[in-house]
Amino acid sequence: MTAYIPSITIPGFILEKPAASILLPVGLGTAIGFSVSPKRTQEKYLALKQPPYHPPPQIFGPMWTVLYACMGYSAYRAWTTGMNSFDVRKVSLAKQGATLYTIQLGLNLIWMPLFFGFKRPIEATADIVALTGVTGYLAYVWGQVDEVAGWALAPYLGWLGFATYLSAGAGYLNQWDFSGKERPMSERKKETTYVDEKDS
Repeated sequence: MTAYIPSITIPGFILEKPAASILLPVGLGTAIGFSVSPKRTQEKYLALKQPPYHPPPQIFGPMWTVLYACMGYSAYRAWTTGMNSFDVRKVSLAKQGATLYTIQLGLNLIWMPLFFGFKRPIEATADIVALTGVTGYLAYVWGQVDEVAGWALAPYLGWLGFATYLSAGAGYLNQWDFSGKERPMSERKKETTYVDEKDS
């Protein structure tokens, strides 16, 4: 059983307010996305060899916004239900889940910089595998506090499974080394230093 660690856990006064709880992951996810540069991220995504059934890059922004909102709503439901319960076990599970929630949010936010910023597909794939495991356990823990909170994480878990496939697939197809696929900017018309899949 995961312990509740206040020093690394998002404060309860944020989780108990629906707007703050929802906007926190949406805002952090958006900030990370823009820090890596959406345009260059899309170009890098298109330039890498991708596994079958990979979606167009334009879908990721809206999809993640919805998933972050579901994540924040789940946190709000679990925290308020648990902390207002007379059941000591539910209170404990809500607190433990809050620590797990904070950990998974951190794992989530470092994936994009690892994959696109630092071009480290092995580390990014290890990160998303860990993220999926922590989130699955979080859904189990918070589902015992509030069923809606548990089910609100279901779309996120489903997408993480697909994202793990995409991350591992791109890593494998590009020999787990994105830097080896670089080409001088002058040889391309687009603003990317990656080899286009059509050129391979």
